[in-house]
Amino acid sequence: MLRASRLKTFSSEIEKKYVVGVNWADRWQVYRRLQELDIPCWCETNQPLMVEIDNPLAAVQFWCVMRRLTASRQDLIWSLENSWQRRYRKH
Repeated sequence: MLRASRLKTFSSEIEKKYVVGVNWADRWQVYRRLQELDIPCWCETNQPLMVEIDNPLAAVQFWCVMRRLTASRQDLIWSLENSWQRRYRKH
């Protein structure tokens, strides 16, 4: 029984780590930004970026970093304008 519990804990720890499919030219930029956000990540030469997401805040921050990198300029402009309109809309 104790052995199964340890195995389950080990398994859940593995599930938090993800290989990130990011362009090789952009992975160091993503790596540095995730480091600034204190999100555990690893990026070695000629290896994919690995990220550990262990809470909802880290998941949202990771999504934002990736969106900023992968979204089109027009999508980012639309998102920013939409945020401003909602924030400053007169009631």
